[in-house]
Amino acid sequence: MNHACVLYDRECIGCGECDRCDLDPEKICDNCMKCVQGDADFRGIAIDGIYLEGESDSRADEQP
Repeated sequence: MNHACVLYDRECIGCGECDRCDLDPEKICDNCMKCVQGDADFRGIAIDGIYLEGESDSRADEQP
């Protein structure tokens, strides 16, 4: 069973778009953290959810 896409409202189709670098879309993200580093006093990120080991993704259980 496919899981839900993290970018679009659909099932994952394995396109890999979610693995791309935010600063250089030609690069696969390697967790360099350059996208969150800088000289600002603070940074903000959006957290859609926290998944603990052993818990399933409830979005994958949703029916379209």
